[in-house]
Amino acid sequence: MATITAGSRAPSFTLPNDGGGKVSLSDFKGRKLVLYFYPKADTPGCTREAIDFSGLKAAFARAGTDVLGVSADPVPKQAKFKVKHSLTIPLASDETHAMLEAYGVWAEKSLYGRKYMGILRNTYLIGPNGKVAQVWEKVKVAGHAEEVLVAAKAL
Repeated sequence: MATITAGSRAPSFTLPNDGGGKVSLSDFKGRKLVLYFYPKADTPGCTREAIDFSGLKAAFARAGTDVLGVSADPVPKQAKFKVKHSLTIPLASDETHAMLEAYGVWAEKSLYGRKYMGILRNTYLIGPNGKVAQVWEKVKVAGHAEEVLVAAKAL
């Protein structure tokens, strides 16, 4: 499993997004990017996180920062999630898990003693130079988007 740390080059990717197109790391060249990974669309924690990032979209834009949410959910499910909760940030789908593995977020998890593969709730702040500036692992949703915004402004 890949381990992405501050200072390392962000792995490139091209994924289908909720708008029917594709999104790539290269689309954000010269800008800051918040790349946050969430386990499953329309679950309580993931919904709260997406709403929080959407609510701060204008503040992130003023900080020269784009936000992209990524999960393994199929594009139609993400599009439905986006409409249902009036989300304003783009969502990308990695059903193949290739990008999730490159970022080290596709990992073994455990719930009530049952082990399974799933997505770790991690966030990466990528600088305009394409290098990872900051990493948040095992994110607690409450206050997270605000904390990332502070870091993006400081970068």
